[in-house]
Amino acid sequence: MRLSEIQNKDIINIIDGKKVGRIIDADIDSNGKLNSLISEKYRFFLSLFSNKSETEIKWSQIEKIGTDVILVNLNNINYVLQKEKSNK
Repeated sequence: MRLSEIQNKDIINIIDGKKVGRIIDADIDSNGKLNSLISEKYRFFLSLFSNKSETEIKWSQIEKIGTDVILVNLNNINYVLQKEKSNK
């Protein structure tokens, strides 16, 4: 699969079902192994939670790449804290 084929897919977190963003880049090591995908945060998340405009999604966090979406498991403390802030 090529990067261009997955760049237009929405990224969905399986923990809460919310959109995370879209792929804008990839981190590939010197051996050609894909380490992570770089996602541009949706503007809603960008404006409310941080000034960081990108999210790194490790290859181990990707659960499934489907025809329309990429399902990821972002069950880390930073994502949980951001979600809690949005519910207040």
